[in-house]
Amino acid sequence: MATDRRSGGIERVLAKCQSCVEAGNYYEAHQMYRTLYFRYKGQKKYAEAASLLYHGALTLKKYDQISSFTDLCSLLIELLNQSETPVSEDIIEKIITLFKEMTPNSEERQTFVVSAVHWTMKVSAEHKRGHPDLHQKLGLSFWEEKNYVQARYHLVHSQDGKNCALMLVECHVQKGFPNEVDLFIAQAVLQFLCLRNKDTAQVAFVKYTENHPDVQSGPPYVHPLLNFLWFLLLAVEGGRVAVFSILCEKYQTSINRDPSYREYLDQIGQLFFGLPPPPKQSQGFLGNLLQSIMGGDEDEESMQQSRSSGGPTPGPAPQSSAPTPTPAPVELD
Repeated sequence: MATDRRSGGIERVLAKCQSCVEAGNYYEAHQMYRTLYFRYKGQKKYAEAASLLYHGALTLKKYDQISSFTDLCSLLIELLNQSETPVSEDIIEKIITLFKEMTPNSEERQTFVVSAVHWTMKVSAEHKRGHPDLHQKLGLSFWEEKNYVQARYHLVHSQDGKNCALMLVECHVQKGFPNEVDLFIAQAVLQFLCLRNKDTAQVAFVKYTENHPDVQSGPPYVHPLLNFLWFLLLAVEGGRVAVFSILCEKYQTSINRDPSYREYLDQIGQLFFGLPPPPKQSQGFLGNLLQSIMGGDEDEESMQQSRSSGGPTPGPAPQSSAPTPTPAPVELD
């Protein structure tokens, strides 16, 4: 009986919210949505609370109540975090729908994206950089807006190699220089590998080379860097360190086109071929002399620390017109 009364009370509040909106009393409606939300939350009815915030936000946005809309969106992410709601297709769709209603490049939207990604990091221990499904949906949404920088960032953190490749093809055709056709895919493939995502790296490489109008069919390819990537993906699959070492030696000229490639390859060598982290950079004659006098203990300790930290991670972008990551919504640890 008490439950029926409570349910009836909630329905009456919902109906009153709608009446307030239709009458133009937006502030009162916003406060009612908040009141009902906290009531649901207090009863641990998290699914109902999430649904209420979602529909309330869209209703207020329909009437151009931007601040009220943004507030309810923020409460939704707060609820997901506090209730530790698991990632689901339904919740991701709600997040993306609200995201698309926000003003592009606004601070509120950026905060919403960061908070949503961090929620997935919190509730999905296996996805330390955010759930790939959310990254994929965000990447596709940014791509629709022709925001290639953000689209690239999120798609690299997804498992959607095909759309990442097609987005890079479009981006290069519209914004890149002809001599950068291989650079656009090279960084993406290397970053996928650094994120331990070799299958997606393979798909991205194949789809890019198949669909780019300026890439002749291969392998082998006209561009040496593309041949290097092709051989590298084969070497990663086989796990033979000798092949990896020979590749890096034979394609030094291509690798040296971007200083970040060496960092990526050092990480790939550790992840897939069991290589140790590279030694510290030279500290000059005096530093080297002191190091030789002190012995190798410090090097060994440094090596162990580097192993535990995972070495360098994807970040630097090519020195070209290729899309480069802006300050990332989440760090690559």
